[in-house]
Amino acid sequence: MIASDVTLQDGVVIHHPDLVNLYGCAVGAGTRIGTFVEIQKNAAIGRNCKISSHSFICEGVTLEDGVFVGHGVMFTNDIYPRAVNADGGLQSEADWTVVTTRVKRRASIGSNATILAGVTIGEAAQVGAGAVVTKDVPSFAIVAGVPARIIGRVKDATIETAEA
Repeated sequence: MIASDVTLQDGVVIHHPDLVNLYGCAVGAGTRIGTFVEIQKNAAIGRNCKISSHSFICEGVTLEDGVFVGHGVMFTNDIYPRAVNADGGLQSEADWTVVTTRVKRRASIGSNATILAGVTIGEAAQVGAGAVVTKDVPSFAIVAGVPARIIGRVKDATIETAEA
């Protein structure tokens, strides 16, 4: 479902629009969105991004231009999530604050990575498949693991690993 409050710029491609869930978000020109993707309200997607199938981009996430999101990537927006308040009543939007996350231009996030709330992934950084990103990733860094740690650097069009 693509809600009426979604802003789609020119050239956005959504594979199987009936199998995505987009509401209250903005998607930049030329971006491609795969099947079974959810993008929540107040998320911003830049131009020429690729968001692969089964990924979840929650409220408060900003992807700058040219970002790649692999299959099954999960973003979070709450550091201490709870279903209920101390009195046992269900939480509402008034009971918590969205913690924002930013992915800078040309960064790449591998399949099944989890990005915790409040981090910034730097320009052209690469996050390995299955990584759990718990803190900021510097521009041009390559990170992998649980928790994600720097294992190399992206330099120009080549990759330098920690072993090099």
